[in-house]
Amino acid sequence: MAAEASAAAQPLAGRSAATDRSAASGRSATTGRSAATDRSAATAVSVALLGELIALGVRDIVLCPGSRSQAAALAAAEYERAGLVRLWVRIDERVAAFLALGIGVESGVPALVITTSGTAVANLHPAVLEARHSGVPMILLTADRPTELRGIGSNQTTRQVGVFGDSVHFVRDVEAPSDTGFAAEYPGELAREAFSAAAGHSGVPGPVQLNLAFREPLSAAVDASTLVTPDATAAPARGQHPRHPDELGYADGTIVIAGHGAGPAAEQLARDLGAPLIAEISSGARFGPNLVVAYRSLLSQPGFGGAVRRAIVFGHPTLSREIPALLVRADVETIIVRGPGFEDYNPGHRAARIVDAVVYQGAPAERAWAGRWVQASRASMDAAAEASTGPTDNSSETSTETSTETSTATSAGAFARAQLATYREPATRRMLVETVWAATWPHDRLVFGASRLIREADRLLPGKRISVHANRGLAGIDGTVATATGIAVASQATEAGASGVTRVVLGDLTLLHDVGALLLPPGEVRPSIQVIVGNDWGGTIFDGLEVAATAPGDAFDRVLYTPHTVDLAAIAKAYGWQYLRAATRGALDEALSATGPVLIEVPLDRD
Repeated sequence: MAAEASAAAQPLAGRSAATDRSAASGRSATTGRSAATDRSAATAVSVALLGELIALGVRDIVLCPGSRSQAAALAAAEYERAGLVRLWVRIDERVAAFLALGIGVESGVPALVITTSGTAVANLHPAVLEARHSGVPMILLTADRPTELRGIGSNQTTRQVGVFGDSVHFVRDVEAPSDTGFAAEYPGELAREAFSAAAGHSGVPGPVQLNLAFREPLSAAVDASTLVTPDATAAPARGQHPRHPDELGYADGTIVIAGHGAGPAAEQLARDLGAPLIAEISSGARFGPNLVVAYRSLLSQPGFGGAVRRAIVFGHPTLSREIPALLVRADVETIIVRGPGFEDYNPGHRAARIVDAVVYQGAPAERAWAGRWVQASRASMDAAAEASTGPTDNSSETSTETSTETSTATSAGAFARAQLATYREPATRRMLVETVWAATWPHDRLVFGASRLIREADRLLPGKRISVHANRGLAGIDGTVATATGIAVASQATEAGASGVTRVVLGDLTLLHDVGALLLPPGEVRPSIQVIVGNDWGGTIFDGLEVAATAPGDAFDRVLYTPHTVDLAAIAKAYGWQYLRAATRGALDEALSATGPVLIEVPLDRD
């Protein structure tokens, strides 16, 4: 780990030989002051606190530039130089926080986010909310003015403690240190409290805030001999909140529902119970023999949804109206297995039980009930596929008198024509998600934005045991590219993910909302990432809502569809990304073999 981080650290440090000579001669590269007389309690405490957090398992620090936070930022740079941490620098705090979110999603270990004071802190809020509702660990180090400068109209000063409300698991307003260190807390104690709360050692993981007040001098040269050097071979500590399973027996009419973040336990339980498995695309359970893809239509049918008597729910379902409608029925016993977020999913407050975990007690159940669902789902999917592609052309079949050579040539020609037709197939939403799904393997990562495309994927795609993520805690479009980048860099840092690609499938508005995340600073490890944009020139997800039938067309387009004319090729060029346009299936297949970072535009019709 240390060697790996050190390799990534060297280009990012970026100091010239002249700068190194200046530092070696006792001059501070940032202030020009004498290192011999330059002392800063802010620097001493920052070095100690970051060292303690790194010792606990933190491996990534994301920071944004700022004056009040300079001591923590410079300490982070020195820890990166020592090969003890990976450092990521972003100019937009919202992007930085979602990058940290993605790292936490992939690694299960909190990343640190360092910001200056004022509006910088407020810009973290969207990612904090997503982390809270998704159960993703994150530690915020927000720099602040000391007590004497608060409440008097000081520049860049506001009430930072409490700005996130109850969205953080833990918040501590840390008094400005004196020359001897912390006035009230010691770095080790503070680090342990923050890390434990973020990692979920006594509950669910989530965001925490350490609000660090600093007085001038705001930084000094970092003495490398003061860096904490933890055991680099120690594995980062993850959340270990104990879960006590409830025992389940067989019951007629049972289904298992896996929402976002459910994990493979849902699939295993469905198999044990012989129950149909409804697994959303980002559930982590969309595989196995009991998977029912066409669940929307079946839940509305009396012989299927009408026969359900017990539903066991994992994770956070968000992609259909049929699931909450089922769970509020009086004739359905609902058992909720607590998900990754801090709120229990409980539509209508009708859950019979909310439990930490479940375990099946009994002999393996028959699959007749699940088999009916699976067969009906496959028939429905086959019919939908045939309707979308048209009937099969059998005109090339030959008679029994046709020679073998002629028959073979005819078959080969028909196959070649079919292949060419497939290659030239114009881009559609279905084609986009199917092609990306087919190209993605277990060593890859797949991220969906909150747009029409994730719903298309959930409606159409078969089971496949691959890593899929989406920010479904609050299902916002913000931060999607930054989150995917965090997932990419964290997966690349492990041997298992070293050769994988992170693909993010999103709509054009979702991209534009997070376009700043395309800015990748020089010197950092370039993520292996493909941003695949289904561009229908606006928010077509609203076209499927009831409002589309009642609102005036011009008003609907202006305030909901929100059309744009942005040149995505120009955006890619501006940010230094490779750009590819894929208007056909063949072009998209080829584009998906490109090495990232690459932005792939897939033009789509509005309807």
